Amino acid sequence: MPDTSARAEIWAAGDYELGEGARWVDDRLVLTDILTGRLLEVTGTEPRTPRELLCLDVPLGAVAPIADRPGHWIAAAGTGIALLAPDGSAQWLARPEDGAATPMRMNDGVCDPLGRFWAGSMAYDGTTGAGSLYRTDPDGAVHRVLTGLTIVNGPAVSADGELLYVADSAAGTILRCTLNAAGKPLSVKEFAQVDGGSPDGMTLDTEGRLWVAVWGGSAVHRYDPDGTLSAVLPLPVPQPTSVCLRPGGGQLLVTTARYGLTGGPGASGSVLTVPVDAAAPAAAAYHLA
Repeated sequence: MPDTSARAEIWAAGDYELGEGARWVDDRLVLTDILTGRLLEVTGTEPRTPRELLCLDVPLGAVAPIADRPGHWIAAAGTGIALLAPDGSAQWLARPEDGAATPMRMNDGVCDPLGRFWAGSMAYDGTTGAGSLYRTDPDGAVHRVLTGLTIVNGPAVSADGELLYVADSAAGTILRCTLNAAGKPLSVKEFAQVDGGSPDGMTLDTEGRLWVAVWGGSAVHRYDPDGTLSAVLPLPVPQPTSVCLRPGGGQLLVTTARYGLTGGPGASGSVLTVPVDAAAPAAAAYHLA
């Protein structure tokens, strides 16, 4: 299994219980602290001190910017999908996990290049098969796309919008879905089985390689388009949660969590940086019709 000698360092210190949803938006990193419902930003200049943008009274899994509406976001939050204003007020598009057999929450989410928002759900107690993957179209309609998953994580979509990668963290599996023009899966196949931890947040680089935070594995994995594990980046924390490649290249940013850890947090709960030879586009925006 290939390793890299690149050394991870703290890029923005923090003590986030469950930092997630790292996205590059308008020359800054945005991220969430899921269980506290906070959306934060970190600029790339010194001092890199996270600033709170808004705070919800429900868990906040991930956001994407809304095109032509600065300061507005689409969010995977609580039990559904909401549009967020700069003051934190929410317009709910749907709450599909309300009334589920077991208490549920939304988890990670991302927009594809066609302006659709993809987000997954999970049970608080990790009930097997309780999670689903949802797609929110520009008209605001929310569709359940995949069911029978457990902890749905890290959606990532190819630049042409034809391939969707999604992790079932509890199963240690990354799936690859071929999509039609309407965003409906034509096929769902196993892309990779992750050993030594659970696949969490992930992103695609400009060469079509998939970078995956491995919760419990103290590492980020890089997979080639054929599913080959081509690099392992060791990290000084046990629980990396999501990854973001700077559009200009050369830098991988990794959110981490101190959830369930005892003792001093160390680097856990901070945003880490690792030098890499890769880049990715800035976060795609939701195209609200």
